[in-house]
Amino acid sequence: MAENRPEEIKNPGRRNALKRMAMGTGAAAAFPILGQPASATAMRSDAALPEGSRPAAESGWKPLFFDAHQNETVVVLTDLIIPDTDTPGAKAAQVNRVIDRFLNEEDVGTQQKFLEGLAWIDGRSLAVHGTPFVMLTKEQQTALLEPLADGRNNNPDDRPGIAFFEQIKDSTIFGYYTSEIGMEQELKYQGDRYNQSFPGACTHPEHQN
Repeated sequence: MAENRPEEIKNPGRRNALKRMAMGTGAAAAFPILGQPASATAMRSDAALPEGSRPAAESGWKPLFFDAHQNETVVVLTDLIIPDTDTPGAKAAQVNRVIDRFLNEEDVGTQQKFLEGLAWIDGRSLAVHGTPFVMLTKEQQTALLEPLADGRNNNPDDRPGIAFFEQIKDSTIFGYYTSEIGMEQELKYQGDRYNQSFPGACTHPEHQN
């Protein structure tokens, strides 16, 4: 992975910044948004995996809005934004399904804007590498997205991609932190569970009644 990438992308506090945003406590606009460097054995796209192990084939689920290629691109993009760390990432949380369901119920303008963004990502990938985004290695995918995640990027040629990356980033954060994995494993949310004991409660006998 390139060593001269923006400092905010290398910052290991990316996940905590996402968590703060999800909980509504605020985070800087330039917080690190792409995953940490993958190991040498993981430097490949899911598109390179054997048939049947790709995300789109999981459990026989079929998207309502995306076609198969669009869905696979969303899976890859969201998993680059929130990858596996000490807790599962966006792919495990099936964030692509949340985005697909959301867009299926959205107005035509919102749907078209998202599809144009996906097409832009593929167009840039084809222009640079001669192949669709999902066929790139993770290193290549990350390098392609880094300029779009850089708040200092004023290149007019990148504006459509920057706008789309912001859109899918927000959708990924929402989808992940409203999923069971995001809420229970990442945010430690316990919902309406009843606690039989409270470790911080007073233990003086005279105060028990």
